[in-house]
Amino acid sequence: MRKYISLLYMMLALMICSSCEDSLNLYPHSQVATESLSEKDIEAFVNGVYNRVQNTPTNSSYVMFDIIGGNLVRGGASGLGGYLEMINDILQPENGNIAAQWNGYYAAIYQVNNLIASTANMQNESRREEILGIAHFFRGYTYYNLVTRWGGVPIINSTATQKLPRNTEAEVWSFIETELQLAIDKAPTFGGYYYVSKDAAKALLARAKLAQGKKREAALLAEEVITSGRFQLDEFEKIFRSQQNTEVIFSFLNQTIESSINLSVLFYTYAHPVSGSYNYKPTTEVMNLFESTDKRRAISVDTYSSLDVINKYPSGQTGSDPIIVTRLAEMYLISAEGQGMAGISRLNELRNKRGLSSISVTNDNQYLEAVLLERRRELLGEGFRWYDLVRLGRAQQDIGLRAAQTKLPIPARELLLNTLLEPNDGY
Repeated sequence: MRKYISLLYMMLALMICSSCEDSLNLYPHSQVATESLSEKDIEAFVNGVYNRVQNTPTNSSYVMFDIIGGNLVRGGASGLGGYLEMINDILQPENGNIAAQWNGYYAAIYQVNNLIASTANMQNESRREEILGIAHFFRGYTYYNLVTRWGGVPIINSTATQKLPRNTEAEVWSFIETELQLAIDKAPTFGGYYYVSKDAAKALLARAKLAQGKKREAALLAEEVITSGRFQLDEFEKIFRSQQNTEVIFSFLNQTIESSINLSVLFYTYAHPVSGSYNYKPTTEVMNLFESTDKRRAISVDTYSSLDVINKYPSGQTGSDPIIVTRLAEMYLISAEGQGMAGISRLNELRNKRGLSSISVTNDNQYLEAVLLERRRELLGEGFRWYDLVRLGRAQQDIGLRAAQTKLPIPARELLLNTLLEPNDGY
């Protein structure tokens, strides 16, 4: 599969999964005759899965946790009030963006399930195992996105079409861990960051462990990635541009002809050489996050004609810059947080690479604040902030959210279509 996703392959995969476009996506009207696919067809299907997982949840899904996490406000808003008003508008059961993300994730899951079923009769056993590893990675990745947004959700692990109730949050996390361990066991070794690999699965499992508070396990997994010798912290300006670098572990190949994901248009305006919608801008607090020597500042935020913008996605209408899923800097931050104060060397290594001096701390609270500040700087605009605050129980005190707003609402239409679903508290 060592070739870029072709338009022909994408079209084939979309045809295979066309039935999953119905509103709920948990129970499409027809199923794929997976036993009829040749091994060549299955390779095309794999490429289609990459495309489907990348594109169906919509572009704003990639920055959703920045949008509702205190990093962004509407382009025309000012002050905290504008931010809270935006949050209240978004976190509604009728919100179309939230519905699109729910449906997009389940559409992707249905295609992944079909891919798994299609491998049953493959003669090339080693390639079959690799494809299963890729599929399990994507299923774990997609359920990670679901559980961090909605908590317990229905676990769909086959092509069955019945309506299902929500699993518990603990059950979903257990399923994610199982999927990612299968991916670690079966996926190909690292062969370039546009391809799913064992390292990508290990990095995502480290993230999932940290999300559950399994700090020691998270740190150990992160250290395995850091010390593998396959990745190094790279110059910040290379990471978010279409350049080869040593830091990215897995990224979607964001080719314009095949991708509907163009994050730059969410942040740019007519003031920039490439026009955009300027839907969101960084808050004043975010604009002031970076010290003068911080190499991340100019790449993360900028000002054009007196308008503040997120600058990590500069590709404009071409949309060709990579959509990063995992990179090494996050592993440094996971290791630093997971080890507690014993991990300060990892935190300082990252700070030094980004142009900042080493720090020292005297207690655990001070250390956690330092780690969270570095996470906010390093991962700005990459979809982490809201859930960082939620998982640490700080969303209400730090950004003024209501208790209910530590989860997204189940889309109203899904509750109507599947009466087995229960809404999240407070919606």
